[in-house]
Formats: sequence, structure tokens, C-alpha cells
Amino acid sequence: MSLSRRHILATTLALASLSAPALAQNKIKVAGIYTVPVEQQWVSRIDKALKAAATRGEIEYVFSENVTAADYERVLRQYAEKGNTLIVGEAFAVEIAARKVAKDYPKVSFLLGSSGKPQEPNFSVFDNYIHEPAYLSGMVAGGMTKSNKIGMVGGFAVPEVNRLMNAFMAGAKEVNPKVEFSISFISSWFDPPKAKEAAFAMIDKGADVMYAERFGVSDAAKERKVLAIGNVINTQKEYPDTVVASAIWNMEPSVNAALAAVKAGKFKAEDYGHLSFMKAKGSELSPLGTFEKKVPAALVTKVKAKEKAILDGSFKVVIDDTVPKAK
Repeated sequence: MSLSRRHILATTLALASLSAPALAQNKIKVAGIYTVPVEQQWVSRIDKALKAAATRGEIEYVFSENVTAADYERVLRQYAEKGNTLIVGEAFAVEIAARKVAKDYPKVSFLLGSSGKPQEPNFSVFDNYIHEPAYLSGMVAGGMTKSNKIGMVGGFAVPEVNRLMNAFMAGAKEVNPKVEFSISFISSWFDPPKAKEAAFAMIDKGADVMYAERFGVSDAAKERKVLAIGNVINTQKEYPDTVVASAIWNMEPSVNAALAAVKAGKFKAEDYGHLSFMKAKGSELSPLGTFEKKVPAALVTKVKAKEKAILDGSFKVVIDDTVPKAK
């Protein structure tokens, strides 16, 4: 082998040996910290978006689930100490602790679900602002009920839930002014049996459409052979004869924006809430799927017209964070 060829081969092998570590170094280390199981609706959407980024090779992703409020700060600090560049999670019940940790690690980027404002220089906030598709799903519910009674079961009466319920109710009222609502909160983010029992009570009182803000509600609807409207994720595959439509949250726009900012070295304290709006593709009304031929054509036309109006800005769904009241 000639000297020149040996030189080329050696250079090629050297570059190959460097490529794997170089690629690994280019990956952003991301940690997720969740206070509920990762399969819970809200958290599952964050996890889905981060796993997609990991599959693309953009990030290294690890997470902790079922982290108690007492342990949250400790776990958050551990992830910051281990060199994670971006930490994603929810801080609703641990705002003070989360913001304290962010101050102690100014070089780490934090993107946390929060009802509060961004905190300089590195604490950005987001929330599932899916009030727009919630309004549309309310229109579907209002048009599908025969008893004019809709049951609604939520986790907690907090802004994140209230705004969705209020939008849903407004949508239902638009197409059916006669509709009445029963509302219950189970004081838990993940307690399917409790949500199921609350739903049973409403169905027993005549509700023939249930708003499934929590897991367990659709199970009750299925057992009692009434309809359900989903929230955050599309569960129609699991309930093909029960779930008519769902207001879907897509966390990908928020996650992708945060990753781009981190890569560019420009991550700062921002409110990512607007990236959950329909126009940003952060939310949508699910396809009718198995109910495509069961929902009246006139109702479908109304819903599609309202969807178009939301997207072009000619109709704005009111963001109402107040506790919803039965009407």
C-alpha cells in the first residue's frame, strides 16, 4: 500500500472514531420530571414529543414519574447536577421549589408547566391551551345529546381545567341552548376509579354525553352505553362506540421551539402557551373516525365552519379560567 493511500485510510479511520462521540456530544441531554404516571393524559403528550425528538437523534431523554411534591426539588436538583441541558415537567404544585432550583442553576434551561409567569433568566412556562378544540368538541356534544344533559368530570378546579370546561360548555350552548351541565371535580390528577364513580352518578341522573377530562369517565360511559368526549388525547381506538371526538393537545411545537432555542444558545424565560393554540398546530379536534357517519351532517358543517373561523382569526374562543358552574 502506498504512503498516500495509508495516509488516507488512517485519516478516514480517525474521523470515524471521532464521529460517534461527536454525534453524542451534539445531542441535548433532556430530563423529564412528572408528578403522575407517564401514561396520564397531560404528561403523556410531553413524553410523546420528547420521545419523538429522541427517536430523531436530537436528544438523550430520561424521566422520572410519580415524583411526590416532597421529593420534587431533590429530583430536579439531581437532574441539573447530572448535566441535563433542558429540564421539562410540571410545576403547578411545587412552584416555589421549582423556581428556586432554576435560580440556583442559571445555565440549565427549564420548561415547566405552570400557572405563573416566566422567571428570568432560564425558567420558561407552558400550559395546554386547548380551549379552541374544547369549544369545538363542546359543539359536537351539544349536537349529540338527546336528553340535553351533559356530565363533566374534572381533576381539580384550577385554571388549566376551568378554561377547557368553560370553552366546552360555550361550544355546546352555541348549538344547543337547552343543554344543562353537571360538574364534578375528583381532587386528583389520576384516579380512574373515582372519576368513574362520579360519572356513574351523572349518568344515573340523565346525562347521555360525558366530558372525560379525566381517565375513568369513558369507562363509565362505555358501561352505561352513553357517549363521551375526550380530552388531551384521542382514546377513540379504545372506545370506538363511546368516544365521539376529542380535543387533542400537541406538545411538539413547544418542545421543538425549546430545543431550537437551546441549540442556538438563545433559550430564555418565555411563555410558550401560544404554541398550544390551533394556529400553531399545538392543538386540534380529532377526526370523527368511527362516528363519521353517526354525527349529523348539519352539525359537522357547523363545527368545520367554526374551526375555519378559529384558524383564520375571525372567531376567538374566550379564555375563561374561572371555576365553571352548572347551567
